Amino acid sequence: MVPGFERLIESRIREAQRKGEFDNLHGAGEPLDIEDLGRVPEDLRLSYKMLKNAGYAPPEIQLKKDIKKTEDLLGFLTDESEKYRAIKKLNFLIMKLNISRGSSVDYEMSQLYYERLVENSE
Repeated sequence: MVPGFERLIESRIREAQRKGEFDNLHGAGEPLDIEDLGRVPEDLRLSYKMLKNAGYAPPEIQLKKDIKKTEDLLGFLTDESEKYRAIKKLNFLIMKLNISRGSSVDYEMSQLYYERLVENSE
């Protein structure tokens, strides 16, 4: 930066603060919504933002939401056949997520996860 330019900027900011020009701004006190698009190729960023603003979630994010929703549902189910169906659905969603990530499906971990879910839901 040009020498002295920072001081000029700082003095203007302090003056604006003193005058109250930053008071009652829209979104004051709320966290900033900083979006990291570093992993999205530059030529796809506009499309990505348009889809996001339209409420579309990428498949992996939607799968994670569905997994969480199914896990939450399991905590409330009392009927054994409903629990079984929910656990089957959960296992399917987890397997689908693992496949979409390109990771191998670890059946031993899936079995351990299944056993813990059954224990917690009883």
